[in-house]
Amino acid sequence: MASRDSEERIIPVEISDEMQASYLDYSMSVIVGRALPDARDGLKPVHRRILYGMYEMGIRPDSSYKKSARIVGDVMGKFHPHGDLALYDALVRMAQDFTMRYSLIDGQGNFGSVDGDPPAAMRYTEVRLTPIAMATLADIEKETVDFIPNFDNTMKEPTVLPTVVPNLLLNGSDGIAVGMATKIPPHNLTEVVDATISLIKNPDLGIKDLLKYISGPDFPTGGFIIGADGIKEAYKTGKGKIMIRAKVSEETTPMGKTRLVISELPYQVNKAKLIEQIAELVRNKRLEGIADVRDESDREGLRLVIDVKRGEDTNILIQKLFKLTPLEISFGIIILALDKGRPRIMNLKNILEIFIEHRREVVTKRTKFLLVKAQERAHILEGLKIAVDNIDEIVKIIRGSENVDKARVSLISRFALSEKQAQAILDMRLSRLTALERAKIEEELDSTIKEIKRLGKILESPELLDSEIVSELGALKEKFGDERKTVILSDIEDVEIYEPPPEEDQVITITNNGYIKRIGVSTFKRLRTRIIHIEKGEEADWPLEIMSSPSNGYLLVFTQKGRCYSIRVNAIPEVENSGQKGKGIGTLLGISSEDMVSFAISVDKPDSDGFIVFSTEKGLIKRSDVKNYTNPKKGGIGAIGIEEGDRLVSGTLTTGENDIIITTKLGQVLRLSEQNIRASGRTAGGIKGIKLSEGDRVVYVSRLTDTGFVVFATENGYLKRVSIDEFPKKGRGSMGVKCFSEIKMVGSVIKGEVVSPESSIIISLSNSKNYQVPVEKIKILKRSALGVRIKEVSGNIKLLNIIGIEIQ
Repeated sequence: MASRDSEERIIPVEISDEMQASYLDYSMSVIVGRALPDARDGLKPVHRRILYGMYEMGIRPDSSYKKSARIVGDVMGKFHPHGDLALYDALVRMAQDFTMRYSLIDGQGNFGSVDGDPPAAMRYTEVRLTPIAMATLADIEKETVDFIPNFDNTMKEPTVLPTVVPNLLLNGSDGIAVGMATKIPPHNLTEVVDATISLIKNPDLGIKDLLKYISGPDFPTGGFIIGADGIKEAYKTGKGKIMIRAKVSEETTPMGKTRLVISELPYQVNKAKLIEQIAELVRNKRLEGIADVRDESDREGLRLVIDVKRGEDTNILIQKLFKLTPLEISFGIIILALDKGRPRIMNLKNILEIFIEHRREVVTKRTKFLLVKAQERAHILEGLKIAVDNIDEIVKIIRGSENVDKARVSLISRFALSEKQAQAILDMRLSRLTALERAKIEEELDSTIKEIKRLGKILESPELLDSEIVSELGALKEKFGDERKTVILSDIEDVEIYEPPPEEDQVITITNNGYIKRIGVSTFKRLRTRIIHIEKGEEADWPLEIMSSPSNGYLLVFTQKGRCYSIRVNAIPEVENSGQKGKGIGTLLGISSEDMVSFAISVDKPDSDGFIVFSTEKGLIKRSDVKNYTNPKKGGIGAIGIEEGDRLVSGTLTTGENDIIITTKLGQVLRLSEQNIRASGRTAGGIKGIKLSEGDRVVYVSRLTDTGFVVFATENGYLKRVSIDEFPKKGRGSMGVKCFSEIKMVGSVIKGEVVSPESSIIISLSNSKNYQVPVEKIKILKRSALGVRIKEVSGNIKLLNIIGIEIQ
């Protein structure tokens, strides 16, 4: 039988009240401790603990990679007593560049893929912090944030990180708590920093004003956001819905077949499941007109190819794909985060204001910390200054003292020093007594006093404090800012046919051996000098022309016999890497086997304005309207009348008011106004352009621009950049002036190419090697100078061609 005392300790409680209270405690634990990010640093506790744990372990951008298992074990044992798999999943997410807009962890190994492949086990992968992750931890050791005991009260962990990065917007967040959820999309750093700085300078800015800086979410996987209404609603109320579409472009194969190429997917869409879904729809005949679906993705990027059956309307097919597959998805935005430990739905301005308030608090605490340190150092330096000024007496006191304690007391009494100053004097090395060291003490004291004044002013002035924050944000933007990946399109209502976004500009290459191909500008940039492919044992080949053009533009090709051929740029065979030659230009355009390509010109449309100035080998020139050549017949048309024994060697597109430069093999250069060349019809021959000496011939004609430089190259590998001011304007029919005085030494002149300082030149050698050199690195010399010789050009190796390119 229970005693009276035990009966008195029993407290009757309604079970409904107990369940309600317990569930509320559980839900708040989940909300605050697991599922929702803090609005200040944009991190959930698990991510914050991982980053801080790695920082404490010294696993930073300049250190070597460490096994993920080591980090998981350390963080779990010190700060996060939960499952190791949950910890590893959080770590993996911060290392995935298709999940995070700005990755906080630099991973080495298999961290999963957009196909939904799982990451390798933590014992195989290795990680370290990224530079932008260090920005979230900047100044954490300077008492900038509060620390609390960890779960077992043996260590301290930060309640928030002193981030310079507005991470809640940059990388977004996704989490489901008890009775609430958050889904914040990632954003572009440049836009967010610009908006933050503007709000600091003008706190009265509204959501509408901030939208001038932040145009919308920016997903790491790119894609298109359709319409801005959902974005505005989310930024205004904290909730909204946006539509995200894949990037789909249309290509035509060399065989004339059509295919759709998906190069960017909506955020968090699984590529492997997408392919399965499309295949299933084709099998069930819900999607017709698709011949094949294949994944051609590689390390260069995503490429999902859909072959379209002949006669199918690609616009209708694309619309069906958007409707039936995740190539178009809705993304529900819920901007829910913790504000002072309480969950809160926020608008765009709220987020930025909380971040700015956090930065002000962090910078204030950092400044106070640095001020105290500076004052302590100044105090010590004042004591050292007294010591070096009275060194003889101090040495006498120390030598006459029985022990250190009595010496310290004597110094304090004699010179009115503090105990710290006296101890610093006792600890001072004899090397500090030299004149140079004494000067250093005074110099350090002066600079420390100035720093104390500067820090004091920052603490006294909110304007200076904000100036510090703005300066740090500007440096962050300078270091990590980049272009948007996601394009925001205007609202589309009742769309029946999808107009694909315009394809990127194409780079066209024509080689000396007669091969032509095109490649996207972005791919060309990655290839750099891997421009053409030579099989072992094949005859040497080199680029004759390299130019960029819109994909819907036209290419005009002129031959040595004076004929013109035209082709749409998107009809030129497209290649994907430098290992593909392209197609024989003679076969593609119908050029006679007895003729050779002289030069090519790109125009945007058939009715383009401008003129073409031609030059023959024997110095005849001609100027004719470009419209005469933009619609030639099959088999080509006559472009210029060529005399027996002569040939067309060069030509350039002009505005009608340019000067032109004619360069010859023996180094003569003539500068003249194109207006001195009367315009003539398509079939007309040339007129006297430059007077040639015996054995000389024209090699190149180029249009002058405002850049003011010409790069000359010779057969023996000499290069130089000469100001256009070195070449006086002369009349038609004159010899011009010399650009090389020692032509026998430098060899025949290959070309005189007009270039801009921001461009590059492609240098081709007879050993089949190509080099890309920025124009600014080519030395500026006088007209008569030899130039600088390329070391590799010697013996049987010759310089064959140079081509100026604006594609950086």
